[in-house]
Amino acid sequence: MTKRRILKLSGPDAGEFLQGLITNDIKGINDGLVYAAILTPQGKYIADFFLSKRGDDILLDIADTHADTVKTRLTMYKLRANVSIEESNLHLHRGLGPAPAMAYADPRHPEMGWRAYRETPQTDDTVDWTALRVAHQIPETGIELTSDSFILEVGFERLSGVDFRKGCYVGQEVTARMKHKTELRKGLACVSVDGVAEPGDPITKDGKPVGTLLSRSGNKALAYLRFDRADGALTARDATVHKLD
Repeated sequence: MTKRRILKLSGPDAGEFLQGLITNDIKGINDGLVYAAILTPQGKYIADFFLSKRGDDILLDIADTHADTVKTRLTMYKLRANVSIEESNLHLHRGLGPAPAMAYADPRHPEMGWRAYRETPQTDDTVDWTALRVAHQIPETGIELTSDSFILEVGFERLSGVDFRKGCYVGQEVTARMKHKTELRKGLACVSVDGVAEPGDPITKDGKPVGTLLSRSGNKALAYLRFDRADGALTARDATVHKLD
């Protein structure tokens, strides 16, 4: 499981400050967990995270690899806003089934279980989260979600990670234009894999590039594909790949 850090945003301006930066509506934390991202002005992915309410504070649950980048970015945007951004002493706990007390259902998909934030580290985690992600097309920070990603191509609308009615945020114009296209030409898909291939291997058809193999679990994987070339049998290293419906 990807190592996570839990940041804490405090101060009377914290909610309004985040609302102008993130892809989702911060007001959703009054009802549960909010999944969102922060983008470049060009609409490209910087980081994704979960937001929740804890007293008067807002918790930001983010991959450890991206936490410092987001802290720096938030500090850059803070200006005169009355908000502080600091580390918490909390740890992420995850599990499947109904959410226990003081835990939140994962908003991306019902089969992704729950998330809770506790003062002790989680010591027992036997869930195959990669298999679940592949089965339900859930992108992972640093694998499917990279600095080249546009969030609609990796499924953020389906994952309840973007709100098109909340108003402006950084990267909103590009995201809105992609939303109103007839269809996306490239994006994340689930594929079958028969043979030897690893995440990062290029996918081709008749020698032409089609995309990249990403997270794999058994004979299924996530892949970033050009949809106009993704029909029929594809190749990744020594494996035959087929796009699944």
